[in-house]
Amino acid sequence: MIELNVNGKQVAIAAEPDTPLLWAIREHLELTGTKYGCGSGFCGACAVHLNGKAVRSCQTPLAQAAGASVTTIEGLSPDSSHPLQKAWIAEQVPQCGYCQSGQIMKAAELLERNPNPTREEIVSHMNGILCRCGTYNRIIAAIERASGEG
Repeated sequence: MIELNVNGKQVAIAAEPDTPLLWAIREHLELTGTKYGCGSGFCGACAVHLNGKAVRSCQTPLAQAAGASVTTIEGLSPDSSHPLQKAWIAEQVPQCGYCQSGQIMKAAELLERNPNPTREEIVSHMNGILCRCGTYNRIIAAIERASGEG
């Protein structure tokens, strides 16, 4: 059993230590907001926070999360009232929606560290979180909007 704190709750997961955190979250805890994208750590759809830092859960072994605090998209806000979630809707970011949880989690990491980032800082920080639909301008606009509401 590997113990960790997920979205503010202590949990124990019966899985091999090298099980990707993504599968522990999705299969063992049934928190399916975190998405499987590429499985290779390239796209970022699976981003979650591990002790406040956005990580690619498909490449993070469960053992690395032992005793740590993990926040998934479900834990960001129980009622979708986080400024980023509201801004995502206001800016009409989602199209296919697949990358959205990873995008939002990466953006939340940025705003936690820098509540009022410049456009350049947003672009730099979000680099590497891929959007198949190409809504990058809307993503940037949503982060700018959320930084004003935070």
